[in-house]
Amino acid sequence: MQATRWTTLLALAAGLAAVTWIALDALADRGTSTPTVPWLVAGVEVVIAGVVLSMGWAVRQFLRGKRPGLDPIRAARTAVLAKASCYTGALLAGWYGGQALALVTDLGVPGNGGRAAAAAVATGGAVVLAVVGLVVERFCRVPPPDEGAVRREEAAPDPSV
Repeated sequence: MQATRWTTLLALAAGLAAVTWIALDALADRGTSTPTVPWLVAGVEVVIAGVVLSMGWAVRQFLRGKRPGLDPIRAARTAVLAKASCYTGALLAGWYGGQALALVTDLGVPGNGGRAAAAAVATGGAVVLAVVGLVVERFCRVPPPDEGAVRREEAAPDPSV
């Protein structure tokens, strides 16, 4: 599994934000209101990021030899969860960021200021989720084996012979 690039996540978030902004602006021109973002969304995103970070910390301790009892399958699942968090955070940041942009550009409508603030806070929570995913993905990276040690093991004579 290759490491996720932050530039890919940034491009994904920016692209989705632009599409969301354009779509919501077009819908607003037709009289449709933009969806309301609950304030709780940011809290849920941060809680999920905390769970991912705690699981990643356990894998990091395992790889450093400080937690020998961790199941390697759990470590692999944590790596997959970290990658999913990266992309989920980027997609949510684009979605909520586009909503915030659409609402900010139409502040003449009563209530759009508060709705834009909620969307902006949700965007921040999504960015936290994506960044935590990137960090945990780094925690789960297994260093390549030391080539010198492998060569020494191959060159050593078999003591059972």
